[in-house]
Amino acid sequence: MLVAITCLVAHLALDAVAEAAERNVIFVITDDESPTLGCYGDPVAMTPAIDAIAADGMVFRNAYATTASCSASRSVVMSGLHNHRNGQFGHQHHYHKFASFHDVAALALPRVMQRAGYRTARIGKYHVAPEAVYHYETVIQGNGRNAVSMAEASADFITDSSDDRPFFLYFATSDPHRGGGVDRSSPLDLKPNLFGNKPKQGAYEGVEEVFFDPADVVVPSFLPDTPETRSELAQYYQSCARIDQGVARLVQILRDADLYDKTLIAFTSDHGMAFAGGKTTVYEGGLRVPMVVRDPYQSRRGVESDAMISHIDITPTLLDFAGGLDTKNNRPKDIIDVKKFWKERDEAEQENRNGGKPFDHYHGRSWMHCLANPDDAHHEQIFASHTFHEIQMYYPMRVIRDAKYKLIWNIAHPLPYPFASDLWAASSWQAQWAKGPDAPYGTRTVGQYVQRPEFELFDIADDPNESNNLADSPGHADVLERYQGKLKQLQKQYDDPWIMKWEYE
Repeated sequence: MLVAITCLVAHLALDAVAEAAERNVIFVITDDESPTLGCYGDPVAMTPAIDAIAADGMVFRNAYATTASCSASRSVVMSGLHNHRNGQFGHQHHYHKFASFHDVAALALPRVMQRAGYRTARIGKYHVAPEAVYHYETVIQGNGRNAVSMAEASADFITDSSDDRPFFLYFATSDPHRGGGVDRSSPLDLKPNLFGNKPKQGAYEGVEEVFFDPADVVVPSFLPDTPETRSELAQYYQSCARIDQGVARLVQILRDADLYDKTLIAFTSDHGMAFAGGKTTVYEGGLRVPMVVRDPYQSRRGVESDAMISHIDITPTLLDFAGGLDTKNNRPKDIIDVKKFWKERDEAEQENRNGGKPFDHYHGRSWMHCLANPDDAHHEQIFASHTFHEIQMYYPMRVIRDAKYKLIWNIAHPLPYPFASDLWAASSWQAQWAKGPDAPYGTRTVGQYVQRPEFELFDIADDPNESNNLADSPGHADVLERYQGKLKQLQKQYDDPWIMKWEYE
């Protein structure tokens, strides 16, 4: 009898797994990570789990954030709207206190996925507001510096068979953001930041820490090749390797529950690495991000795409995968009636909820077609929109980039470029700052980095390192004028309030 009961329980468990919902989604977003992954050709990175997903999925070679600032970028990811429009102009936390317009709820990722029939959860870094706009049904507690423990904490949600809806998990690490103090054991006078790593080569529970020799790291073109830079990059690579182990654990949880071939996995970062020249800038080091996607329902796997995609595309893409996108109107099929929504909640009825214009469509477009047809193009050009990082860092920049040229408009160019507090303190920056304005810093000098011209025009096809500003080149005056016109057109298309600066500043 006992054997029969045991067999029955096992049979029921197998049935529960077999009947697990299809078309689940795990969206992994890291904090300040450039495409420093093996699948992007980085010879140093230790990222076997993400590389394996890439080998059975797709690597997007031209994926871009729209702003290299944490809260602002995450609001774009979770709304499908540029942050100048959704209202999250800068950081959400502490005294910065930026937040999106309330009516963004009509388009917000967790809201629309829930209305498309998904159970939703988030774990790790959130960093947007209001919560009622970007609301997840379940909030899972986890240490953002230990992606392995985050995966373990997410297991019950992933494998929950009591709810027959498919799941959507927003999995947001705090690695490899700067943090945790400096490495006191370093022989350098200016000590490297730990990037969340434990001091004295300590390890997080469940993690096999990978340590890197500063002599071996890859120094990006926008950074100076100095001992200080290399020592910080070694810490950065270690933090990235820890994320990969968390991804490996997520994959194993899915496999054990027979969910791996029922779950889309997308891996990206909010923006580029936390070094001056990366984070908070609109140079390639700030905007270029990884985007690795495995869709188990696609027949084409282990492929790459050169399509230009943007973080504004993420929400409409995931909603498209979920079957909830009205492709004709580029909005949710079951869009929230926000007036009724806030009235029923007795909340925000007297607020400025939309900035004077309804939120009725996405800025971005689904790139699901690229997964099916890797040779497909997507955007012809990328638009970037940065205004704040920290509240004291007002420095609006607007960018248009296509396959040939990139134009940056530094709207507040008379001001010195403002530094995020953690980037200013970075040993990689301070070492060069101490040498004076003529000291080299990547393809620029320290002085050129701090005081920028109104326009920066790069032949990005021939000058991918953005080393030669052509804005004052007589031979490129027509190009400058043409791209200024294109930039204005995109600002108009995306309802950018800063378009008025062309008229009076």
